[in-house]
Amino acid sequence: MSLFNDKLKKITLKELLSLIIILFVIQYLINALNIVHIDSFWIYIFIIFYFIFKLRAEIFSIKNDIPEAFSPDILKTVLGVVILNIFFSYGMLYLSNSILDFVPSVNLFNSFLTGSLIATIFISPISEELIFRGVFLNRLQLAVPVVFAVLISSLLFAALHSFGSIFSAFIFGVCIAILYLKTDNIFVPIFAHFLNNLFAEIIVVMDPNKILFTNTSVVLVMSILAIVSFVIILIFIIGNLKKLNNNDL
Repeated sequence: MSLFNDKLKKITLKELLSLIIILFVIQYLINALNIVHIDSFWIYIFIIFYFIFKLRAEIFSIKNDIPEAFSPDILKTVLGVVILNIFFSYGMLYLSNSILDFVPSVNLFNSFLTGSLIATIFISPISEELIFRGVFLNRLQLAVPVVFAVLISSLLFAALHSFGSIFSAFIFGVCIAILYLKTDNIFVPIFAHFLNNLFAEIIVVMDPNKILFTNTSVVLVMSILAIVSFVIILIFIIGNLKKLNNNDL
């Protein structure tokens, strides 16, 4: 265990939640008074600086953690999880679009990824992994069995996402929680989250005509890949959750 990850595990839920609540209250008040518009991007930035401040004494110990996140074995697993999740995510988006066709009054669906490019690819992976895996998952393990800690932290992570991607975000959250517990290195889920968002943004940019959603043949192929990906991901999750339950990860 690195000194950085050891110190990260000591940050309490009470302290982090208090900070998040205060930041959102300040955001609401400033926006309500029309002083200046503040969006969630700046809250995430502030939270990252909070973690930097809390972990400043051990910040240089990450020189060993970062290279580990790019080791061949970990890289292969991360890429597998991310690519399977991309296919599965689009399958869930197809399903959500179909549901909304029958329930037009429900206006919850947003684009697969929202916010600016920098926020989506860089800021969100860092801040969300520090929050949900670095603090929530670690502190929940002290109160409930590790499998429940993984499921609860992943459910909270999924709640941040839009209607069309809640379930796929939950599945992805479980996968990267497992990766974090297997490696005890927060930079592994950060890297996986970064790759996931990067690939998703690249697909959006390369598909301006929405062929992935309008071409019947493409939709059929993607749907089949989504089902296959879900089965493989499910096998990965069940196998590793059993190991977690037996403390044999």
